[in-house]
Amino acid sequence: LLIGDSGVGKTSLLKRFTLDIFDESFHPTIGVEFTTKSVTINGKTLKLQICDTAFQERYRSVTNSDYRGAQAVIIVFDVTKAESFDNLKVWLEELNQHLDQSVKKILVGNKYDLIYDRVVGRETAQKFADSLNIPYVETSAKGSMNVEEAFNILLTQIMSIPEEASSEKTAQQEPILDTATDTPE
Repeated sequence: LLIGDSGVGKTSLLKRFTLDIFDESFHPTIGVEFTTKSVTINGKTLKLQICDTAFQERYRSVTNSDYRGAQAVIIVFDVTKAESFDNLKVWLEELNQHLDQSVKKILVGNKYDLIYDRVVGRETAQKFADSLNIPYVETSAKGSMNVEEAFNILLTQIMSIPEEASSEKTAQQEPILDTATDTPE
């Protein structure tokens, strides 16, 4: 599950991770798109099912089904937009309402290649991640920097979940990652 404000680069991160491409133009996600990718972590091959979903803010009625099966969450903000960082608390409240606390999480500050436009400091973001007891990684989907690292950190955390606990979380054998856009109400 990738969450964060619209325009922070969730779909770009997903495309960079799954297809190793970057699209310069911004196209908000509409509806639902599914992507799969096989990865090998610690010698074990996983087939990821990644769902890119747009939560339409004005028609918002989020239910547990929007989060069903998610084993991990990438919480994304744009280091050049303070509002996207400020809204992380709202996104976390949303997560806490719909997901078990044991779901693995990582905080990702995207667009860190835009060093002259940066408004959210690395230390500020790291302190926030530390307060949540989750890892923090800065990425650039455009520059292909640390994108795979962010996903691999989460996948490694998923792999550390005892087998019986992860089978209770989802009826599927594949980790599922979704992406959501717009700010929750």
